[in-house]
Amino acid sequence: MPSAKTKVRVTVSENGPYMVTGDVPLAKQTIVADAEGGSEAWREGEAIPHRAAYALCRCGASRTKPFCDGSHARVGFAGAETAGRNAFRDQAKVLDGPALQLADTESLCAFGRFCDPNGQVWGQVEKTDDPAVRAMFIRQVNDCPSGRLVAWDKASGRPIERALPVSIGLVEDPEQQCSGPLWLRGGIPVVAADGFEYEVRNRVTLCRCGASKNKPFCDGAHAAIKFQGS
Repeated sequence: MPSAKTKVRVTVSENGPYMVTGDVPLAKQTIVADAEGGSEAWREGEAIPHRAAYALCRCGASRTKPFCDGSHARVGFAGAETAGRNAFRDQAKVLDGPALQLADTESLCAFGRFCDPNGQVWGQVEKTDDPAVRAMFIRQVNDCPSGRLVAWDKASGRPIERALPVSIGLVEDPEQQCSGPLWLRGGIPVVAADGFEYEVRNRVTLCRCGASKNKPFCDGAHAAIKFQGS
């Protein structure tokens, strides 16, 4: 469990690493593919030893990944944050279905591809009055690590979010033969280098390859460059 003595948070340092406080658990999270190569499930690896406060590489060049070794200074990493700072709902497009809605902020896509199987979630939302489709839709949307996709219950007006432990996952994507982003789970606050506090969300992915154009968030660039995180 995270320490109650030190506030859990991830702070982006200017052109440097992510500073993690609060003794946040760290482990690999691997995308498991189905027979057709579609993203089917997550497999959690063993916990990675760490200190109560630690620095995670965000330039992609560290020789001690996932931890920072100072390589950002050696490579001249330019880590300016360019992501929008509005709340998720203010950025999202909303697709309406009979029972549920799908809120989608495409700029946050981390290329996890859990949205694709079974006719894609954008098609499923139109059939969410069918209990089987509804269950499949909720599962696939909640497996989206970045929080690009959120299912909303029209009756209650509330999001349907699976409870996640406060932890950070190091995404691995064998199907794409690359490593993915840092998966922040369970509502970990993210603070920008200038002190701005991003909206706290259940699921967020932060770039760790250094190539995202939506820093600090992942935009799927790791797949294009075949980033190797270990």
